[in-house]
Amino acid sequence: MSYFVYIIECTNGAYYTGYTTDVERRYEEHVQGTPKCKYTRSFPPKQLLGYIECATKSKAMKLEASIKKMSKEQKKMILASG
Repeated sequence: MSYFVYIIECTNGAYYTGYTTDVERRYEEHVQGTPKCKYTRSFPPKQLLGYIECATKSKAMKLEASIKKMSKEQKKMILASG
């Protein structure tokens, strides 16, 4: 099974980062504002900017954590290189 780390641009201009096994399903959950999506219920998604595939859940979680610590400019660079 593959895992994906994704980045969403929200209506407030912030970049939200998360991980999932199904990017399309998870993005739709953010759009619908399901109870699992606290942040994006307050600041709905504008667009899915991109995602990175990871071989294991552990790698996805580590990558997600490191991306969350990055500045918006650093996140833009990751998206541009991918």
